[in-house]
Amino acid sequence: MNSRLSNWALNISPSPTLAVDSKAKALKAEGKDVCGFGAGEPNFDTPDFIKEACIKALKEGKTKYIPASGLPDLREAIAEFYRAEKGVKDAKASDIIVSAGGKFSCYLAILAVCGIGDEVIIPAPYWVSYPEMVKLAGATPVFVSCSDEADFKMTPAQLEAAITPKTKMLVLTSPSNPTGAVYSKEELKALVDIAVKHDIFILSDEIYEFLTYDGVEAISPASFSSEAREHVIIASGFSKSYAMTGWRLGTLCAPSDVAAAVSKLQSQTTSNATTFAQYGALEVFKRPEEAKSARAEMLKVFDRRRITLMDGLNSIDGISCRRAKGAFYLFPNVSKFGMTSTDFCAKVLEKELVAIVPGVAFGADENIRFSYAVGDDVISKGLERIARFCSSL
Repeated sequence: MNSRLSNWALNISPSPTLAVDSKAKALKAEGKDVCGFGAGEPNFDTPDFIKEACIKALKEGKTKYIPASGLPDLREAIAEFYRAEKGVKDAKASDIIVSAGGKFSCYLAILAVCGIGDEVIIPAPYWVSYPEMVKLAGATPVFVSCSDEADFKMTPAQLEAAITPKTKMLVLTSPSNPTGAVYSKEELKALVDIAVKHDIFILSDEIYEFLTYDGVEAISPASFSSEAREHVIIASGFSKSYAMTGWRLGTLCAPSDVAAAVSKLQSQTTSNATTFAQYGALEVFKRPEEAKSARAEMLKVFDRRRITLMDGLNSIDGISCRRAKGAFYLFPNVSKFGMTSTDFCAKVLEKELVAIVPGVAFGADENIRFSYAVGDDVISKGLERIARFCSSL
């Protein structure tokens, strides 16, 4: 008997991070005091100057269709940002696509260049959605395991070994979800040179580009050369740096032929991303000092939480946690307890009401992921409960 569902639907897995967050919220709704470390969502409000610009646009009736690729002024402002701030010297407004979220930007990029028979190299640990997006495009994800000892980064030798005649794309995330790792300029350059040599695309997910610590800078691989620029598709957005997760605004900066293809795909799927929301995003570029101040305020809090959580986890016998340099995640190793990451997370939720995402969801079963985009009270209580749980094992 044939299934009522398509192969695409049957072949896709639900988001485990959203599942953990949903379970934590359900327990809270029952009156349970849950410490939730699951969702990658800043617990800040969107800055007022952004919200006010959106409200103004609504009141002025800016609620109609606009070009599928986005508000022209916003696309020009984003292109100028890439030229002036990220070293992508030839970025043009026509290379920019504004879409319904950073996740959809990544999916459109994959869909534009990958298809049946193609392979996409994904370093593990990886964000949970990359493999599913690749499968939805009909392509095959190829995983390359990157260890704690390597700071969860892919080496040039690993990339060379993974490339086959079917390889079409490499996915890079720096800063990384789930590990918080940030590639140095030299590390990125070595990977980019290999991609250019083999004529494969790089999807560079830069959604956490402003969230870096310890003096580290997030470099865009598109900035190295004109050849790199022709092989790199940059995905980003406003969700993480400006606490705009619910606004659903993502961006792409792509080579001109890829940008044109993405624009066509978007025109036949969502039309344009929400019009009045884009006027809010435009204000980020119109008022750069306020935008910088808002980011700095969040970053200061995130940095304090990073150190508190990292030191607390490393003080627990059996847990080892590397020093993340970006994003708002820690990815400690819990393999010494002799259980899978799924079992560890299920038991700590059951016994101590602490919600953590198992590392197997990210391709690393020895680890678990914490988001420190949560309140300080959650971190404090959570550490106490995890320490108690681990001491009982």
